[in-house]
Amino acid sequence: MKKIVLIFIILVTSCTFEKPTEFSELALKDKAYSLSDEQISIQEILDKYKGKKILIDVWASWCGDCAKSLPNVKNLQKDYPEVVFLFLSVDKSKRAWKNGITRFNLKGEHYNLRKGMKDGEFVDFLNLGWIPRYLIVDKQGKIQLHKATRASDPAIVEALK
Repeated sequence: MKKIVLIFIILVTSCTFEKPTEFSELALKDKAYSLSDEQISIQEILDKYKGKKILIDVWASWCGDCAKSLPNVKNLQKDYPEVVFLFLSVDKSKRAWKNGITRFNLKGEHYNLRKGMKDGEFVDFLNLGWIPRYLIVDKQGKIQLHKATRASDPAIVEALK
């Protein structure tokens, strides 16, 4: 019995440190909404920017840590103008999401995951427990950086180079 428990613990902890390089099929099928309120899959969003490096910023208008990190995000935008900045909001309210974009003067590509940060295949894939959350997708569509929680994380700059 002790061996089974030990094996279980090893399996669980090894999954915690997993660094996926591809989005799951379910995550890619999850739906988001555009600024014009059109429903679009995560796959379709990523396909729009194929061949370009993408920084994904998962955020919400109500998130204080997200607001505090925005100056760093804007600096990254200045330093890496060739990168697509894809903002995925987990606001459940369309109005709050759009007001947040205006209030924070966010430039980039904007989509809303209206199920919030606790529901949905995409946020489940991310194991989203905290926002902001940053991911870097390379020009081939592979996840280069899976989990950064600060826009000032040196791993972001390293992945963008």
